[in-house]
Amino acid sequence: MELENRLLERVEYCYQLAESYFSRSFERPETNFKQRGKIAGSAKLGVNVLRFNLTLYRENQDHFLEHTVPHEISHLLCFELFGRVPAHGQQWQSIMRDVFQLEPMRTHQYDVSSVQGKVFDYQCQCSSHQLTIRRHNKVLKGIEYRCRRCGSNLLAKS
Repeated sequence: MELENRLLERVEYCYQLAESYFSRSFERPETNFKQRGKIAGSAKLGVNVLRFNLTLYRENQDHFLEHTVPHEISHLLCFELFGRVPAHGQQWQSIMRDVFQLEPMRTHQYDVSSVQGKVFDYQCQCSSHQLTIRRHNKVLKGIEYRCRRCGSNLLAKS
């Protein structure tokens, strides 16, 4: 519970920074720890919800609080201030730089081995690929995936 409280305190602190910077108040989001998979966090625009991956947070606490929390809050602030704009566009980047004094990074670099689901090996004409169970099941239902490099279909390795 202490871990979750630290994150909620960081959310509040980030909102206070934003309110000071923009000289206006912002409604606080619902915050939960329901994010799964390799994604560290997500912002649900329009419904004002922040979702965080508790496993990745536990494994990367300081960096997560310093970078991931403001990253996701910047998405909500951007939506509130500018409406629907590119997710990691100029407006979002300016909030990261100007409000939170952070270099805007689109993705995290956390080790995701503890949250990575089962993967399946596939082959194209030029290299090997690993598909998630979701994509593998779609292949089994007839969906075809192509290699972005050579354009050939991905085929399951036997």
